[in-house]
Amino acid sequence: VPTSGAANFGYEARRRLAPDAKRQIGLAAARMIPDGASLLINIGTTTEQVATALRGRVGLMVITNNINVANILQGHEDIEIVVAGGVLRHADGGIVGEAAVDFIRQFRVDYAIVGTSAIDRDGTLLDYDYREVKVAKAIMSCARKSILVADSMKFERTAPVRIGHISELDVFVTEGPVPADNDRICQESNVRIERASDG
Repeated sequence: VPTSGAANFGYEARRRLAPDAKRQIGLAAARMIPDGASLLINIGTTTEQVATALRGRVGLMVITNNINVANILQGHEDIEIVVAGGVLRHADGGIVGEAAVDFIRQFRVDYAIVGTSAIDRDGTLLDYDYREVKVAKAIMSCARKSILVADSMKFERTAPVRIGHISELDVFVTEGPVPADNDRICQESNVRIERASDG
């Protein structure tokens, strides 16, 4: 797997990367969301696994800029789905742009489920598309609790656009070991690391 670059893998290729880890992370994150909660879910193949694990839950309000999340939850009538308006990115079903940012800012939700393309050694969260990053920042700022979902491969990658910093989160769900530098930052910032597993 290439560790750096200015462009992300294609959507289908990303879906095939670490599928078991992403499924485990999705299940672990979904267990933190109580029935009746409101949440924002952003773009990403791992965040889509959280949506999959939430199917069948009761009384949720899910706001998303991810068409795939809406499709995953469509038909589950006990979950209200609100889809952001904006520019549709055909490559992965993400809705981006200023209209999406303005739409997201109308809400104040219980939880944000956030993905990232890379995590730097200094705790910086990175992505490839500045338009997507603006929406991700809005999502994090509009939630009472932010949950990062990212597999351990994200520590081996880099990307050019800054989303924010791991210290801004409340919970980090991953399936593998966290590098010492990132682990220290989480401890110092009171970010809880949740280890996902088949158990």
